[in-house]
Amino acid sequence: MALTGLQIYKLLPKTNCKECGVPTCLAFAMKLATKSAELSACPYVTEEAKNELEAASAPPVRLVSIGADGRKIEVGNETVLYRHDKTFYHQPGLVVRVKDTQSADEIKAVADAVCGYCVERVGLSLNVDGVAIENASGDTSAFAKAIEVVGSNANVALVLMSSVPATLDTVMPMVADRRPLLYAADAGNWQAMAEVARKYKSPLAVKVDCGDLSALATLTEDITKAGVTDLMLDPGTRSMVDSLQAMTKIRRLALRKNFRPLGFPMISFPGEGASSPLEEVAAASQHIAKYGGVIVLDHFDPTLIYPLLTLRQNIYTDPQKPIQVKPDVYPIHEPDANSPLLITTNFSLTYFTVAGEVEASGVPAWLLIADSEGLSVLTAWAAGKFDAEKIKKAVQTSGILDKIAHKRLIIPGYVAGMSGEIEEELPGWEIRVGPREAVDLSSYLKSLRS
Repeated sequence: MALTGLQIYKLLPKTNCKECGVPTCLAFAMKLATKSAELSACPYVTEEAKNELEAASAPPVRLVSIGADGRKIEVGNETVLYRHDKTFYHQPGLVVRVKDTQSADEIKAVADAVCGYCVERVGLSLNVDGVAIENASGDTSAFAKAIEVVGSNANVALVLMSSVPATLDTVMPMVADRRPLLYAADAGNWQAMAEVARKYKSPLAVKVDCGDLSALATLTEDITKAGVTDLMLDPGTRSMVDSLQAMTKIRRLALRKNFRPLGFPMISFPGEGASSPLEEVAAASQHIAKYGGVIVLDHFDPTLIYPLLTLRQNIYTDPQKPIQVKPDVYPIHEPDANSPLLITTNFSLTYFTVAGEVEASGVPAWLLIADSEGLSVLTAWAAGKFDAEKIKKAVQTSGILDKIAHKRLIIPGYVAGMSGEIEEELPGWEIRVGPREAVDLSSYLKSLRS
């Protein structure tokens, strides 16, 4: 069980030296108890106390890193069951599996597609994170050739899949510097697998059959005692119902009960229980939400990958800190002093939607982005973050007055009722009400020119 703040305080040196960055030892103890500080920050804690304090200072779900450079995957270190309780911190890695029974051209095509895939959404680049290589042939040389083909894409994370420790030991020198995830240790091979993982300092996946969490906990305890602590869990469930139950139990035991043997991120294989690519995507969506760490896909199709990346981005955006752009003046199509001036909020989706429609119109314009703390137009208006006073401040402090020779401002149609208030705040200005929907901006702006 985790120690309370007072229990932790009794084990600290009580010097109040402030070298940990916290004013008092008691305050530091409280931070340790809430998993918001690291024990290593205290330079004077005794070795005897460290053993007792490690359980309190360690996160309930261990942070595990896969890869070294490029698209490094970091998963774990989560503190809540539900995103709305606080936030999820480390989004799951999406990797695509190839098998060494495929031709070199087929493997290269998948690896190149994964490496080159990138889409932009609300100003962020969304990527697939890596490639899993399975030793389906059972032949070590075929496995090595597949790894060599994939290995040319140096910026993706790797998962090496073989149940034979000697095979992994043979191929690991090829990619050891990239710190791949080794899959998987089980009841029959865990000692040798742990030795390979320890030798190359790589994370190790641990697998059991049919959701046997007791067996899984026993394995992780044995492996951590053997010196391998960067683990990922595969409960062996493949159907959506069984996976949901097993993964939820693991997360609950780690967070609610502080059960250390299951305090690791999870790896899942949604394609293994699916009858079609669409069913695989449905299962992968479930694993993104609850509670996959690395999700291994069997198909790469941009039309199916994109919704998964979008879902992942939405779930792993801090609900208390919406994605937002910098409040500023954004010129579109090289506007001049007489070009129209529009204003909206700094919620990223709002900005990119409005900016995209203005750009599509071909009309040069100034887009003034007000600071609404990342809220959309109606939400910001309801919260008092996008009112007449805030709009006045944006106009007067943004520098737009030095760029235009008129006093005309176009506001979103959804806040048309504020036009009179804005005119009071900005005497002499003409406040125009734009369309309610961004899709109508193009025709609206063109009508201003006629």
